[in-house]
Amino acid sequence: MRSVAITVLRGLRAGTTCSSSTPASIAVRAFSTQEPVTATLFPGDGIGPEIAEAVQKIFGAAEAPIAWEVQEIGKEVDPRTNSFVTRENLDSVLRNRIGLKGPMTTPIGKGFRSLNLTLRKELGLYANVRPCLSIPGYKTRYDNVNLVTIRENTEGEYSGLEHEVVPGVVESLKVITRTASTRVAEFAFDYAQKNGRKRVTAVHKANIMKLTDGLFIKCCREVSERYPDIQYDEMIVDNTCMQIVTRPNQFDVMVMPNLYGDIISDLCAGLIGGLGLTPSGNIGAGGLALMEAVHGTAPDIAGKDLANPTALLLSGVMMLRHLQLNPYADRIERACLDTIAEGKYLTRDLGGRSGCSDFTKAIIGNLK
Repeated sequence: MRSVAITVLRGLRAGTTCSSSTPASIAVRAFSTQEPVTATLFPGDGIGPEIAEAVQKIFGAAEAPIAWEVQEIGKEVDPRTNSFVTRENLDSVLRNRIGLKGPMTTPIGKGFRSLNLTLRKELGLYANVRPCLSIPGYKTRYDNVNLVTIRENTEGEYSGLEHEVVPGVVESLKVITRTASTRVAEFAFDYAQKNGRKRVTAVHKANIMKLTDGLFIKCCREVSERYPDIQYDEMIVDNTCMQIVTRPNQFDVMVMPNLYGDIISDLCAGLIGGLGLTPSGNIGAGGLALMEAVHGTAPDIAGKDLANPTALLLSGVMMLRHLQLNPYADRIERACLDTIAEGKYLTRDLGGRSGCSDFTKAIIGNLK
């Protein structure tokens, strides 16, 4: 099963999912001359700085040609973004075109935009790509899981359009557009074609939300006609959840609106051991990409050397492949999977007794 997992992760190259939009200058410079590529790094909150440091150490030991431009989220709301994400934070990603993000928590308060939502919307990161595949050597209730969720990232229920109609009655607007639906459907089918996937399933609730989800699946159907070699089907979201936990192996690539993607991608992560093992990438136009660990900040264990850096590390592997730095990605991924398979230095969430630092050292040892 290990070889299967490695192959699947290799297929999750954001750069190859939409190769036509990957900036040629980045790809050629990184792959041909190995000059350092500057990447934005958001360490994040809670355990974020610890796992970000672990990733930096592993990348350094692997001699991956990445120069990190570290960006800290602001301490106060930036009026230009109405968020703790500052204009300088955004400009860093726009300038570098590539980034890696640790977990972040939006401070409690009225009127603040979510940090993650701000990054996705301001940077135009319209597609979230999340692999769900069994990790070799780490036993769960499910074997040989191998599927990918692709989530529309910018609209739907997360459009942020809410208001109180009268006292005690609030309204939230779900926005679905042809442009965004077609764009993410194109991404899903292009991804499937370029990565040897055979099937795309559109997840929806069009039996109830006939206009919004109806438009989404209409766009998916139109796009599917341009990919006759890819099998296309549709499934209602509640049935999808049941099918995932009964027969996950029936799924290949799944594409869905924002809210369903948020729920289903986390559900799928549970099949393979949780969010601590799940990489994720957010892809925008022109090759812009921000990879991220999607788990929480875990403030209760922050600073205690107990965090698991796997999700952020494998997201970093996706970043390297987006830059076509495949030899470095393969080496780091193999060292990480070997360390988990050996079972000697596992963090507590993986059933071991090691800390983040020892787990990191073990991965570095397996690089050699």
